[in-house]
Amino acid sequence: MTTARHIIALLKSHIAGDEDRFLATAMQLAAHEARQGHGKVATELRDLIDAAKSKDAAIERKVAPVPMAQPKGELAGLLAVRYPDLRLSEMVLPETISSRLQRVLLEQRQQENLRSHGLRPRRKLLLIGPPGAGKTMTAASLAGELRLPLFTVVLDGLITKFMGDTAGKLRLVFDAMNATRGVYFFDEFDAIGAKRAERNDVGEIRRVLNSFLQFLEQDDSQGLIIAATNHPELLDKALFRRFDDVVGYALPDADLVQRILKARLTAFDTRGLAWDEAAEAAVGLSPAEVVRSAENAAKSVVLAGRKRVTLAELKDAIAERREATLSS
Repeated sequence: MTTARHIIALLKSHIAGDEDRFLATAMQLAAHEARQGHGKVATELRDLIDAAKSKDAAIERKVAPVPMAQPKGELAGLLAVRYPDLRLSEMVLPETISSRLQRVLLEQRQQENLRSHGLRPRRKLLLIGPPGAGKTMTAASLAGELRLPLFTVVLDGLITKFMGDTAGKLRLVFDAMNATRGVYFFDEFDAIGAKRAERNDVGEIRRVLNSFLQFLEQDDSQGLIIAATNHPELLDKALFRRFDDVVGYALPDADLVQRILKARLTAFDTRGLAWDEAAEAAVGLSPAEVVRSAENAAKSVVLAGRKRVTLAELKDAIAERREATLSS
């Protein structure tokens, strides 16, 4: 491989966010320089690579250029942007969901490699499940892992009483996907994805859904498209086969509840706490409500000037959240 080809390979791995491939290519470049008799350059390259590995840190990289730091013009009313620093490891998820999301990340980081073999990485995800199960947090964590902006589609701005305008605005969003790599998140997706046969209208909203199906089918941009809904039964069946993966979330069982509670209270003294009893008391709550219960118990401890969380305090916080959930 020539030096020029090494540079191209380095840039490709840099853009893809593939640190392992980046360092491997750099090692190849060092070996190439050594063979050319450029011992000083080869040694300097190896020292830099060893320093990067020893610090267990990637060379600081922005996974892709982000020319649109903030949506402008008409897009400003269609997309809300933020740059999450959340990581997937910070979420407490069932192993089945975690492994599927890790596979998405791997394919995204290796997308140049996959595309060079005529393969497409997973990049269109449909997340289904009850409120508070972690769908929005998943979109944020994938953006954080890939160091990409999270663009949330603002449905109030997208859907207008003039449905022809809605289809046109939808095209603007998909055009933005091609212009700027990011994670594009359609929350409450059933607002535009509901079954066409069950619409009580003159057909315009059906044309919006047809437009979305067409745009999604044709889209081959570099980022992720994530749609989420609490009501998968409302979605048109044609949507499901347009997504690369459909990931189902559910309310956590006692084991997962216990993991969530422990993760949130790790900074506090919980010695002797009956985790099984606390977890059983929280079964039926969403992950978000379990987290809030743990945080409320922790606040009580902090405000009382103590460090130890008791079972009674935790169960009281859980009962309070359950009552609030039932009354809402």
